[in-house]
Parts: sequence; structure tokens; C-alpha cells
Amino acid sequence: MTRILIADDEPRIAAFLVKGLTAAGYTTTQVSDGVKALDYASSGEYDLLILDIGMPRMDGLAVLRNLRAMQSIVPVIVLTASDSLESTVAALEGGADDYMTKPFRFEELLSRVKLRLRGTSPVTPAPTLVCGDLTLDIDLRTAEIGGRTIDLSAREFVMARTLIENAGRVLSREQLLSRVWGYHFEGSSNVVDVYVRYLRNKLGQDRIQTVRGVGYRIVCQPEENAPL
Repeated sequence: MTRILIADDEPRIAAFLVKGLTAAGYTTTQVSDGVKALDYASSGEYDLLILDIGMPRMDGLAVLRNLRAMQSIVPVIVLTASDSLESTVAALEGGADDYMTKPFRFEELLSRVKLRLRGTSPVTPAPTLVCGDLTLDIDLRTAEIGGRTIDLSAREFVMARTLIENAGRVLSREQLLSRVWGYHFEGSSNVVDVYVRYLRNKLGQDRIQTVRGVGYRIVCQPEENAPL
């Protein structure tokens, strides 16, 4: 039986989620503060976490950061009352797999739950991906440039992997959104530009090229004076 942890301190929303997910055939557990959410989620007993950002004792972003620091790979769908780009970036930067703003329709949430539980990537992971002097270790989720370790967030790593798996090809913002954030992501496509900037700062400004009016591509042998 698939087990879902619901971390939300609003009684009506929590009861709504418990009722709907139970009716859909899932086993649910509900907690109402961040400390308990982290404790339960890190136990390894749950298949998915639905996490509210605004909670007592420890907010959802802190729960998420701590959870990922523990190397937990449990899928996390973040719920928040804010629909700003900054909130979206903060949640995804912290390692969220999906993001929904309140109020939301249960049918849409359920579709996202099913999507995250079955996984979104049809590609069998390779041990390493190499693009010039950049190497990604898929199993360890680490990045190196010329033997030097580069610290990438969970979302930055997925985006770098997507670009390398399509090295030389131009990927549109919409393609990157669907492959990195999932088809049901409802935020602005500007988040792609934000993460391209993050990756350029960490991997090198000339490694990811802009094809104006189309999208982005990674080059494994960066050329001098390449367009940014």
C-alpha cells in the first residue's frame, strides 16, 4: 500500500487531503508541524510527502532542505499560499519535485501525486555523463569540472543532466520545464532563465549558449565568444 505523508497545519485543508487521498486508495498520515514532518519523512516509511510551506516549529523550506541534506529521495509536492517566482525558485532550489499554490483543485493534485509516484523520467540512468571537462555522476548526484567538485542543488543537477543528455541540441524553455519540473508545473517559464543563470555561474558562462527566440543548448567544447 502506498503511504503518503501530509504535512499541513490548516485543519480543513489537512482533512480535505486525508479524505481525498484515502478515497483514492492511499494510506495517509497527517502531521501539523515541521519538526514532526521532518522526523516522519526521514524515516523512509513514506512514498511521497505533501508539504505545506507555512508551518509552526519549522517551516516547510527548512524541512525540505534538511530532508535533502539527509540524502532522502522521497518525492515532495510543496503547497503554498504564495504564487511569486521567488517562492517557486526557493522551493525548487530546496529540492521540491513539484509546486502548487492554494487554493487548488484536488483532481489536479491527485494527478501530480500519481505522476511523482510513478516517476517522470523514462531514461535509464547512466553511471556518469561526460561533456568536455564536465562530468556528472548520476548515482552520487555530483558534478566535477576538471576533477574539481562543483556544488549543484538538486534542481540544478537535473537541469544540467537534461542539457548534457541532449548535448548540441537546442531545448526550448517549454521542453526544459517539462523535463526538469514536470509537465504539470504551473509556474512561469522564467524559472528556466533563472536556473540557466545559476548553472552559468557555476559551470562557466560559455558552456550554456542562448539560441535567441528558440532556447538553450550546452556545448561540450565551448567556443570563444559564444553567444550568451
